[in-house]
Amino acid sequence: MSKIVMQADLSNNIHLETKAVKAAINSGEIHWSGRLLMLVLNFIPLVHAACTILALLVLHAGGPVRFGVAIGILYILPALTTRMLLLSNAIPAGHIAIGSRGFFAWWLSFQLQVVFCRFPALEELLRLVPGLYSQWLRLWGAQIGRFTYWAAGTLITDRSFLCIGNDVVFGAGVRLNSHVLDKSDEGAVELLLATVKIGDGVMVGGYSLLTAGTEIVSHEVTRAFLISPPFSVWKDGRRIRTKKIVRK
Repeated sequence: MSKIVMQADLSNNIHLETKAVKAAINSGEIHWSGRLLMLVLNFIPLVHAACTILALLVLHAGGPVRFGVAIGILYILPALTTRMLLLSNAIPAGHIAIGSRGFFAWWLSFQLQVVFCRFPALEELLRLVPGLYSQWLRLWGAQIGRFTYWAAGTLITDRSFLCIGNDVVFGAGVRLNSHVLDKSDEGAVELLLATVKIGDGVMVGGYSLLTAGTEIVSHEVTRAFLISPPFSVWKDGRRIRTKKIVRK
């Protein structure tokens, strides 16, 4: 039941974040050209799913080739596209203004991941093969150490913004959420985007939520249902708040 609740919570989180972005749009923080661009980008998950299905149903090549093309479209293409955005420095980490170039680059990468957020079973299939899921995350630009164990129900919203050490264990239903929406000191909505960092030998308790910029030092064992606010450092069983990173 808890796994179902966490998956439902992820969908609700996506819905709430979308509402927050819409609120920023309605308040005039995004101009009409930006609104049009967002509308176009919002079709990416539908196009992503449709192209995968069409490759399976329409492609005239033989079975193995048809299946390989569909797998490439589903799993490989969005990861490599996001990786190219990272290599071009189009997605900055930090405090990102809604409507800025960095925001739209992140929104593009986020839309490329929506299919996996909506259908977690697609990632559970990869976890059946030891090491395959970690290797797939590396395609997105994540840094994943050796012998990482991803328990059932692990949910990730920003696959590129992860730095995981060696011998890390994630309990069931852990959620890694490297972005949050917040208000700046001036009251404007902004995106906080920062890598979640997990040191060597860490065990993350089940059904925990680690948000933007969370850092857990090596060999920590966190409790279940831990909620880590943005830019928190966990050491010796307690939380230390860190200074927020600069605005972009």
